[in-house]
Amino acid sequence: MKTILIAITALLLASPALAVQPIPGSITYGGQPRTKTQKAPIGSSIVHRFESGGNDYEERYIIQPDRSLKLVSRTRQRSR
Repeated sequence: MKTILIAITALLLASPALAVQPIPGSITYGGQPRTKTQKAPIGSSIVHRFESGGNDYEERYIIQPDRSLKLVSRTRQRSR
């Protein structure tokens, strides 16, 4: 039981380090956008598709209570 508790604690502490970081082309690359989403409900997701470095990507963002965007996932798409 003690080992499981230590493993869970280590995972929770490491989570911010494992977060997806914005890359050129991401909506939040260079900070949050100046305009806030006004109509989408809090907690809803936004999909953003873009090209960066010769690769196509799809990112998913979640709208936070303060109307900012949180990048939660990124996948590299197949080449055309």
